[in-house]
Amino acid sequence: MCGIAGFIDGLRTGDAAWIRQVAFAMADSITHRGPDDADTWSDVQAGLGLGYRRLAVVDLSQAGRQPMVSCCERFVIVYNGEVYNATELRKELGDVRFRGHSDTEVVLEACAAWGVEAAVRRLNGMFAFALWDRQECRLALVRDRLGIKPLYWGAFDNLFLFGSELKAIKKHPGWTPQIDRAALMAFMQYRYIPSPRSIYKGVHKLEPGHILTLKRGQQPESRAYWSISNTIEQARSAPVHSPDYEAVSRLDELLADAVRRRIVADVPVGAFLSGGIDSTTIVALMQRADARAVRTFTIGFNESSYNEALHARAIAKHLGSDHTELYVDSNQARDVIPDLPSIYDEPFADSSQIPTFLLSQMTRRHVTVALSGDGGDELFAGYNRYQTAELLRRWSKPFHGSLGRGMATALTSLSSFARNNPLKSLAGRKNTILAGHKLYKLADILKTGPEELYRMLISDWSDPAELVVGAGDPGDILWAAARKGLLADTIEQLQYLDTINYLPDDILTKVDRASMAVSLEVRTPILDHRVVEFVWRLPRYQKIRRKDRKWLLRQVLYRYVPEQLMDRRKTGFKIPVGDWLKTSLRDWAENLLAEKRLATEGFLNPPMVRERWNMHLSGHGDWTGSLWNVLMFQAWLEAQSN
Repeated sequence: MCGIAGFIDGLRTGDAAWIRQVAFAMADSITHRGPDDADTWSDVQAGLGLGYRRLAVVDLSQAGRQPMVSCCERFVIVYNGEVYNATELRKELGDVRFRGHSDTEVVLEACAAWGVEAAVRRLNGMFAFALWDRQECRLALVRDRLGIKPLYWGAFDNLFLFGSELKAIKKHPGWTPQIDRAALMAFMQYRYIPSPRSIYKGVHKLEPGHILTLKRGQQPESRAYWSISNTIEQARSAPVHSPDYEAVSRLDELLADAVRRRIVADVPVGAFLSGGIDSTTIVALMQRADARAVRTFTIGFNESSYNEALHARAIAKHLGSDHTELYVDSNQARDVIPDLPSIYDEPFADSSQIPTFLLSQMTRRHVTVALSGDGGDELFAGYNRYQTAELLRRWSKPFHGSLGRGMATALTSLSSFARNNPLKSLAGRKNTILAGHKLYKLADILKTGPEELYRMLISDWSDPAELVVGAGDPGDILWAAARKGLLADTIEQLQYLDTINYLPDDILTKVDRASMAVSLEVRTPILDHRVVEFVWRLPRYQKIRRKDRKWLLRQVLYRYVPEQLMDRRKTGFKIPVGDWLKTSLRDWAENLLAEKRLATEGFLNPPMVRERWNMHLSGHGDWTGSLWNVLMFQAWLEAQSN
């Protein structure tokens, strides 16, 4: 696992020493991604500089160092990731003389022998790498299928830049960052910036499953070597209709193999354990694969409604893992906040970023690699909003048109008190879909129809164009017209959209930055592409059966953990940020949301922000999500000037 960075100066203005100096500075800015070693490589004739930072996990010797040159001396690689079928590929490469046993060398020699695209199609793993072809003067950037590892790039006149994080790109002296207000508008709506945009104009995220190539005198070209849409189309042409027990056994077999491959390392390995379906399944399979007690790690909260630590402890006891837990209070959370802009490098507002960082920090004190259950909700339809969306779509269908528009007007005209308190009482539960700002979403559904359901369910600001000053028209950042109509089923549509948007740009971004900030490598067995491809071939009833979400995954888990031990309501990885904003975090928030400050900075509409802040403080709705978006941007903006 490493951090990578590099550039091509088309004007070739610097000598070898200057190129290496800049490449080193770029890589040095992401030392946290690789604290164990560093080096650079340059091609003066091409104006190319490559830099890397190493977190030694497999082959700790000098034979695993980068940048690495192929045995034929034609190719040079800087590589971030882990490939779990490297042993098999090494055998297929036959006569190649390997200097060590790192997966980096296998990826490099595979690209040299088979070509970049043919090689990456055979890789099973998480990775982002840059490959320089010295003969063709061609650079290739590659990102793994699901977007587990990050890679940014930007082309500016005669300068091309790339890096694992934005801070590496910012270190090049030839580039001046400019905030992209359209990207900021998307961030305010979704709490992350959807690919391929970044917060800066001209800088892009390389999309999952893509290869970008750049040859001298030509524009960068990006193409997909794997996509979830193609996976779905192939699944529809060759579906699997097998008895339940066969489907369960096949999934068990695939997940067990994915876990077995991901516990291989030359450093200590553990796992995150929340006590939920996904992480418990992973830990159970780890324990099955290794006779030694698995090291497991959980974070807890003193607020009982947010605390999963007690349940995780019971699971750990049943499985016999060596368990460690950390309880977090508001002071510990507040201490993390000043570091969030640096950790996430661009505005990012999933508030579970705080416990994720604290969990990673604790885990790193004991192990260098941790397995997680990320991807289970998207793949096995685990989110509450999936069934909520299906219910709303069915319920709202008769109201589309003039009747729906009339009802929407009535709903949005209710007073703040009526929008929140009576409806909560009527529903009998705090988290009703009809409470507070979610009522506005329902109104929007009635007005516009089901095709925008996904966007509305995940939006924190329904009118971000009014919130962000001068944003203009960002185009359709999240929902491309070509994606519509791929699936008829509501839940599968949302699974698909989450897999290409929310999963890589929120969930995996959150975990990657939090874990790599403390030099912890996190591996995700559920996102083994073989598992993904298999599950998409299955019928819906083997994922959701009546009210049982993740039905098939549950059946695998019940082979190792009693069903009654897992019988509890899903809570998610949340913290009481909304309460803290009214108490221990209030002064910090007031400073960032001051009307004069907002007006001076000129990015956000001060009256809109202040109105929502005042509503939150007065108890007229829980507006934590939208306010946290604003606060994370404000904190990030403040950090840029320091």
